[in-house]
Order: sequence, then C-alpha cells, then structure tokens
Amino acid sequence: MRKNIVAGNWKMNKDVIDAQQLMFQILEYKKNNPTNCEVWIAPPSLYLMMAKDLYEKDEVGVFSQDMSEHESGAYTGEISASMLESIEATGSIIGHSERRQYHGETDSHCNRKIKLALDKGLIPIYCNGETLEQRKAGQHLEVVKNQTEVALFTLTADEIKKVVIAYEPVWAIGTGETATPEQAQEIHAHIRNLIAAKYGKEVADEISILYGGSVKPDNGKEIFSQPDIDGGLIGGAALKIEDFAKIIEGFNS
Repeated sequence: MRKNIVAGNWKMNKDVIDAQQLMFQILEYKKNNPTNCEVWIAPPSLYLMMAKDLYEKDEVGVFSQDMSEHESGAYTGEISASMLESIEATGSIIGHSERRQYHGETDSHCNRKIKLALDKGLIPIYCNGETLEQRKAGQHLEVVKNQTEVALFTLTADEIKKVVIAYEPVWAIGTGETATPEQAQEIHAHIRNLIAAKYGKEVADEISILYGGSVKPDNGKEIFSQPDIDGGLIGGAALKIEDFAKIIEGFNS
C-alpha cells in the first residue's frame, strides 16, 4: 500500500556549512525518534553527494530538485537521470510550479522527465496544481485533470505505481496561504479518482499523493489526517529542524 511521506524541498537555500548541519540534525532526529513516515530531502544539487555520503544506510531519501529531459549532451547546467542514478539518489522532483513559472516547463516536459527517471530506477515526485486565477474561475479540477493526464497517462500501470504525486496549489506556495484540509482533500481525491478511472482502483490506492502548499508545524497533523493525503512536500518549514520535525510528528498520533 501507499507510503506516508514528508519531503523537504530546500529550494535555493543554505550554504555548505548550514546544509551539512541540517542534514546531521535530520539524521540525529531520525535515529532518536520513531517516525511513521518516510523522510526525504531535496537539497540544492551541489549538496546531493554530501547527503548520499551522510545517509549511507538510506535513513533519509535524497532527491534532486529537478532533472533534465535529455539523457546526456550539450545542456549546460543540467543534471541527467544517469548522473542521479550513479550517485544512488532516491529520485527527483519534477514539474515544481517554480520550474513551470520561471523556466517554462510544461506537462510534456514533465512526461519525458518522468519516463527517464523511471528508466533509471529513480522515484519521480510529480508536482501539479492550479493558480489563484484558475481556482477563482472554477477551473481547478479541469486544470489538475489535464496536468495529470498529459504528464502521467502514457505510463503503464506498473510505472505509475512508482510515481509520487504532489498537489501544490500555486496560490499557496510561499504566500502563507494554505488550502483548507477539505480543499486539499477534494483535489487529492480527484487525482486518485482520475488514476482509478484509467488504471483501476487497486493501482490508484498504491500511489502516494502529497500536499505541497505551505504545510506548517501547526497544520500538518490536520492536513495529513485527510483520507487521500499521504504526506507533504514541504518548503520553508523544511529549513529548520524544529519545524520539519514537528511536521513529521503529524503522523505519530
């Protein structure tokens, strides 16, 4: 069955000393506290090798924040799936709203990246979600439906079961705004129903769907209690061990 997951996306934060310190703090927390979820981090790419060296027993999953849609070649600044495979990374975030907004990424780009990741044994965390304008216009269900179908529905049933989906309402990322648990549950159930209609309920029930919109220490437990929400893709609150630990503890009761 699907896993509970708390994944921290560090974005473009932390110098090397601060990054190492936070990695150690997360490892110590994991060693000294029972956790009822998988704990993953996505540090800047510069620190991926450091993370893999520290978490040699895979206590914490290590993800890149993005990866190329190309296998190799003259793509300056890009990281390939093969490179991530070679350092035994756990996987990669794909399609984050900031990549879409600032780098023009589309669901078709995401589809190609997801296939490459799966080919290399990596776990893709596929992000989707609507803007504030789309929600106000009542388009949020259709937007998420289109994103899900274009990015994922060329996969086989066995392949899609290996994907983790992160629903991130764009209007709730870094704004302090948060979808209510009921709003988040509505979209999570919508995504799961779309997958069930295409691949069957058994497949849909195996896929972890995370919420990625300003999860904080004081709301994680309530959000995670929703039946179709299997954890969170955490931004700012993942940068301090106290906050990140409290969110992880949302699964402990």
